[in-house]
Amino acid sequence: MTDATRLMPADEQTRRQIRSAQALSVLDGIVLSLVANSFLAATTAAILWLDTPNAGILFWLVAVVAVNLARYVGVRIIRRMDCAMERPQRALDVLSLGALAGGLVWSLSPLLGSAHGANGLNPYLIFIIGGICAGALMQSTAYARTALFFSAPPLAAAFISLLVSGTTEAFVIAADAVLLAVMMLRASQLSEASFIRSQIDRLKAVALASSLSDANAEIRQSYDKLATLANRDPLTGLGNRALFNQRLRSLLDTDRTDAGPLALLAIDLDRFKAINDTMGHGAGDIVLTEIARRLADLTDPTDTVVRLGGDEFAVIVEGGAAEARGRWIGEGIVRLAGDPVFIGDRPVTVGASAGLALYPQHGETADDLFASADIALYAAKEGGRRRLGLFNPELKARIERQRLIEATLTEAIETRALQVFFQPQVELATGRVTGFEALLRWTHPQLGAVSPPDIVRAAHALHISTELTGYVATRAAELLRSLPRLGLPQAAVAVNVSPREFSGDTLSRLLVAIADRHGVSPGLMEIEITEEATLDTQAAGAELARLGAAGFRLAVDDFGMGHSSLAYLVSLRIDRLKIDRSFVTGIATSRENQALISALIGIGHALSIDIVVEGVETREEAEILRMLGCRHAQGYHFARPMPAADIPKWLERHARTVNPASDGA
Repeated sequence: MTDATRLMPADEQTRRQIRSAQALSVLDGIVLSLVANSFLAATTAAILWLDTPNAGILFWLVAVVAVNLARYVGVRIIRRMDCAMERPQRALDVLSLGALAGGLVWSLSPLLGSAHGANGLNPYLIFIIGGICAGALMQSTAYARTALFFSAPPLAAAFISLLVSGTTEAFVIAADAVLLAVMMLRASQLSEASFIRSQIDRLKAVALASSLSDANAEIRQSYDKLATLANRDPLTGLGNRALFNQRLRSLLDTDRTDAGPLALLAIDLDRFKAINDTMGHGAGDIVLTEIARRLADLTDPTDTVVRLGGDEFAVIVEGGAAEARGRWIGEGIVRLAGDPVFIGDRPVTVGASAGLALYPQHGETADDLFASADIALYAAKEGGRRRLGLFNPELKARIERQRLIEATLTEAIETRALQVFFQPQVELATGRVTGFEALLRWTHPQLGAVSPPDIVRAAHALHISTELTGYVATRAAELLRSLPRLGLPQAAVAVNVSPREFSGDTLSRLLVAIADRHGVSPGLMEIEITEEATLDTQAAGAELARLGAAGFRLAVDDFGMGHSSLAYLVSLRIDRLKIDRSFVTGIATSRENQALISALIGIGHALSIDIVVEGVETREEAEILRMLGCRHAQGYHFARPMPAADIPKWLERHARTVNPASDGA
């Protein structure tokens, strides 16, 4: 095995590439070599002819030229068929055979009659043979076989001719020829090995460069993917908050003198949390994906449609018709979000609310414009949900008022600036006080009177609803401790609780702890919930069951105004229903209201649930309710809500009203 063979790599593809490089290297210099070879043959023939003319010299010259022409034709065919690249080994074999043919023709030169003189082989011919063999080696550094195939025959012929001469000089020259042949063989192998090493290094460098290029392409591709992921919501495929912020700021940071108006639409799904809580996050994901698809169908490619997070979406609308298109998209998604979304074969309806703000009327910066759209959305939800709200300055004032409430509510609770008033509940037949309802009151130092819904809303926004309930329940427990001294040992105190607090067991643990700390019976503390809480029996039912097991009384406030199911009322073991004032208004002349009150009272009796009517303002209303079978009521006719400190004096006045004879005693 030659050094060159040992250097050949095992990889077939690499071996093929090296063979191609060898073939191309041989081809690059062969035409010049053939021309030089033919010229040397002509000059050699001329010299020999001048010495001793004979026909053999001419025949030899013709043979050399013919072989060279044949080799040239072979080179042209190899180039035309691109054999050096397609079939490199075959190309090298053809080139090697051509070199052998050329060498065999030159090996005939020592046999020409005039090639020998008195002292043996013609010195000029020896010089020419050595020269063309050395030239062949120099022209075939990439592939040793072609040089060896060409050089071996003439060198062997010259060596034999010198030995046949028998002279001392011939023997010396023959020895030199052998040494030259060995040196040529070694040089040829080393040259080929060096060429192969250089090609291997080149291929490695090319492979490394290609690998680096591929790695760079992969890095760029990964970067593009990361950039896409960084700006895309993976669930819906819409843009995300990062894209929204970047796009909105870039639009408003540039000069929009020629760009025209811009509209920003903020969208929020209604009651989406209930789907997540009752059907799981997988169902919620299906809803989000479908709503995103419907929203995308409403918009144009020029619009920026994003999911901000959770169930919040936004659309940036550009162009001269931005306001009109913003309204159209907002109204469209409110309408389409009301269509059912099928989760499996189960239809689910969520609904959506939207808020629209315009640039520059409603904000000249990204933050101001988004805040305006958010305010419009908030107003739409407050106005009954499933509607589109358009920003106006009045909304902003209202929102700023709500934010001021939120900013100062925690301090108001800590300093007890937040007041808890109590409104009595009485038995219609006897006038006996049976309980009180705890009601929030707050006179804000800057805003004046703040309504209870605003207080509850702020507590929810601040995530302190539990603290607010604890504050009210503590004031109720303090009143309960004092009622026995006022002659009302069995009177209960009702505390309103937001539906949002019915998650986990935080509420029940809080109320049990307050009752224990103040030493009051849970049976005298009534927990009022809205009908909304009864809709989610999984979340609210478990907590209400814990409250019931602890001994607390359970009441449903504003009954008849929502969507309560009688089955839910039975399963939740409600103790009391509070009928909304809307049923009392005009009861003296409205037979419909009288019939409704009678029906509700009948339901209460049938289910063993106590009935309390709220909002009784006149003696006439109280009397009619009593005649309809209602046992308990509360309202301004009996008393307005009052601080706990005012209850003793009110009880004295009420006792005189109920039993005038006791006043004279």
